[in-house]
Amino acid sequence: MPMNIETASITNANAGDLLAEGRAAIARGEFDFDLSAVAEVDTAAVALLLEWQRQAIAQGGRLRLSGVPADVASLARLYGVAGLLDLDARAAT
Repeated sequence: MPMNIETASITNANAGDLLAEGRAAIARGEFDFDLSAVAEVDTAAVALLLEWQRQAIAQGGRLRLSGVPADVASLARLYGVAGLLDLDARAAT
């Protein structure tokens, strides 16, 4: 069962709280994150996902993202990190 990110936005204003929430889920071995509810993002969203990915890899897994907002994917491609979040593979299918 994926961890549902139940917020309408991931921005600099709430990224710190979400970081802790995601860190706890990853520590429990949860690597599936559903971002379907997220409608507003800024660059903090990409930084947050990269940190969650780093933590998941440290736990021996990888994030599996679903419902990724187009703006997040676009920012990740712009910054050249879409591959680190496995967003390139999803876009190709």
